[in-house]
Amino acid sequence: MTTPDTTPDTTSGTTAATSGSAGRGSLLGTVLRDQRKTIGVALVLVVASYWILGQLDRWTLAGCITAGIVLGLLNHLATERWLLKIIRSGEEMTRGKLASATFVRLLVLTVIAVGIAVAFWPDGIGLLLGLALFRLIALVMTALPLLKELKKP
Repeated sequence: MTTPDTTPDTTSGTTAATSGSAGRGSLLGTVLRDQRKTIGVALVLVVASYWILGQLDRWTLAGCITAGIVLGLLNHLATERWLLKIIRSGEEMTRGKLASATFVRLLVLTVIAVGIAVAFWPDGIGLLLGLALFRLIALVMTALPLLKELKKP
């Protein structure tokens, strides 16, 4: 009897590991499939930024906001992929490993974001706005299903 490698958790959009072989399926494909709603929201934010700011002839600002949203999405997907890889491998996660992986990922994100923001100043501040906006949306999209699950009797 073979059990599937992963079972999608429809409440939070993440993937939970179950018993079975750890080699089935692409990590990236699984993450992209599980994060369809988040990717859709990011796409809507990108279209809205160009639609609104394009009418004001602020194309550089719209591009910087889009870059921030894309960087936030890439960070989110990289985090999800990393977590899925850890879950599938079954290795024990320590605080040190978690802290160092998070620190490196956020350091790279910060260097890229600040570099682009400075290069395109003053419109470059839109990149930081896009990052913050995406992080807020991703947080809400993660928290709402968890709150609904807690409310169930």
